[in-house]
Amino acid sequence: MAQVAQTFDAPAVRTWCGLALRALGRAREEIDAINVYPVADGDTGTNLYLTVESAAAAVEAVFAGHEAGGAGPGGPSLAEAARAMAHGALIGARGNSGTILAQLLRGMAEVLAADGAEARADGRALRRALRRAADSARQAVAHPVEGTVLTVASAAADAACGTEGDCGAVARAAHEGARTALAATPGQLAALERAGVVDAGGRGLVAVLAALVETFTGRAPAAAPSRGTEAGTGPAGARRQPQGAGDRPAVPHARACGPGEPDAGGPDAVDTAGAADLADTADMGGTADMANAAEQVAPAPPAVPAPAASPPACAHAVPGPLPAPAESVTAPPACGPAFEVIYLLEADDPSVARLRRRLDALGDSLVVVGGDGLWNVHVHVDDAGAAVEAGVEVGRPHRIRITHFGAGDAHTGAAARPPRERAQRAVVAVVPGEGLAALCTEAGATTVLARPGEPPASGELVEAVRRAHAREVVLLPNDAELRDTAAAAAEQARGEGVRVALIPTRSAVQGIAALAVHEPGRRFDEDVVAMTSAAGATRHGEVTVAEHRSWTSAGICQAGDVLGLIDGDVAVIGPDVADTARAVLDRMLAGGGELVTLVLGEELPDSVADGLETRVRESYLAVDTVVLRGGRQGALLLIGVE
Repeated sequence: MAQVAQTFDAPAVRTWCGLALRALGRAREEIDAINVYPVADGDTGTNLYLTVESAAAAVEAVFAGHEAGGAGPGGPSLAEAARAMAHGALIGARGNSGTILAQLLRGMAEVLAADGAEARADGRALRRALRRAADSARQAVAHPVEGTVLTVASAAADAACGTEGDCGAVARAAHEGARTALAATPGQLAALERAGVVDAGGRGLVAVLAALVETFTGRAPAAAPSRGTEAGTGPAGARRQPQGAGDRPAVPHARACGPGEPDAGGPDAVDTAGAADLADTADMGGTADMANAAEQVAPAPPAVPAPAASPPACAHAVPGPLPAPAESVTAPPACGPAFEVIYLLEADDPSVARLRRRLDALGDSLVVVGGDGLWNVHVHVDDAGAAVEAGVEVGRPHRIRITHFGAGDAHTGAAARPPRERAQRAVVAVVPGEGLAALCTEAGATTVLARPGEPPASGELVEAVRRAHAREVVLLPNDAELRDTAAAAAEQARGEGVRVALIPTRSAVQGIAALAVHEPGRRFDEDVVAMTSAAGATRHGEVTVAEHRSWTSAGICQAGDVLGLIDGDVAVIGPDVADTARAVLDRMLAGGGELVTLVLGEELPDSVADGLETRVRESYLAVDTVVLRGGRQGALLLIGVE
């Protein structure tokens, strides 16, 4: 057996993220299938996967920076890796359970990164980290309900609290405590008991803790149960606790994990809530041999025996009040709000406290996590606009995602929702700004917004393919650096029975050209060929500002220089935006063209666009110009020449 770590250091954080992502990837469909609370929308496994994928990508970026020599020798510290993990989870958190998981990871990071000089943490620190994680996650939820991922997290912390030894021993105890608590969740929550399943978010957390055990021991523990045990009881015979109005489950609230170890919770805890040429037909994803691909049919999750009884909970646990608001802790009614609203918010702590009160009055399933000026807000409401406006009133919301629960309202349960008929064909496009997203959506595409510095992960693209709900999908990544990510997403979607063609577009203007010739009525292969030809016939340019001094194909640029790129390579370096844009346009039209597409970033002066239009009209006869507003797209200007 390979040597494994017995202390928590930066490589262990990296390993844990990778193993957790793999575990959630294997369990995703099973977790989605048992998702009945708080909304039976069948996406908890996917949301947890996307959250951990973002965390893992952030950790990998920290290691890549050190390996490139940009952040000092010797690799990142434990504090750097832990903070990256927490930040990545925060900005990538999806859904109710994903948002809570992000806070769990943040709580752990607060302990692991408390002393930046420490290169590693021992079992004692891991116990404190798990306690802090559970307490801060519970405080992040406006109205905690037992029988959920919060219960499982508290049980993991309690079990770890009563365990001595290294990180491996603590992780095993936490996993076993969580696994036992998970099996008991049907006896605590009526919705789970009726469906005969365990809590989906808790099931995902157990998978993440199993990955933690494997990180320190090299051996993965047994899988967690997905189905409930004997009706009304958990594995230890726990009686089901009523959740009617006015009832508050009696749940132990743990104090400090041993002598000399400060309580991680308490009143001072966070009150938070490169690309191949388009002519390479292999990049089309091999659609010809996928003509008979079947529709996705998710198999029923296998029944798993209940686990053996685990050791008793932490000996230091004492009965006491939950760190929750004064309202009664009750399960929501059988119906509920129609929209899920999620956004990142830049705001200070007092403002977020006001926001929590405002959103709590608007809807339910409120979770606000984060800190240090950046928060992830999740809420279910009927008035999605009001939820976003509440964020605008206290700070700057961005990466806003609004999801309608669909016909029949997902709160009524999966059985009550009539199945939606699949479309025959759809286009999924990655776009760099809100303006292009609106344009492509209007043209019938399902869009994925890629903000500057925040490229979508493969799981996000797979989710978009599922959202398109079609038998055939054309995928447009519109970015050379997303080629591998898009290929992985296409492969996963094919495994789910969707016929996918990946057109390796390297710029949004190529995607626009492809979408313009899309014809859903013709044969799939013919449509893909036409779209590929249109994209391949479109040269793409970009005008942006250099962030630092570097070597380019046009020479050395300094920070603040204006760069003009043609087909991905720097062709012009200049001091002025208008002059550089004109030089790029002239070079692109030197080889001919019939149509120029200008996609304006929000920071580009209108005079520059007007000057380019005039330039084309006066200097290039029979060439038309189309001007689009891309919004916050990163580049000042995108240029397409067909």
